Amino acid sequence: MLTHFQFKPLFENKNIPGWNFSFYFKKQRFSGIYHQTGKIEWTVNTPEQDDIETLTTQIHELMLYHVYE
Repeated sequence: MLTHFQFKPLFENKNIPGWNFSFYFKKQRFSGIYHQTGKIEWTVNTPEQDDIETLTTQIHELMLYHVYE
């Protein structure tokens, strides 16, 4: 389970889609860019291959809830 999920717009003009996000998972900090298309670009620490699918799903759900509600 990921914890301390945070996000903020990539651009000052908040109408331009794209967000920086960060969270902790297994006591390690991860961050990346969430693009309008739903693509995730990892910028700090890439999760292990076994965890990427689970984390991607959780990030999509959180972004849908917080950004697109």
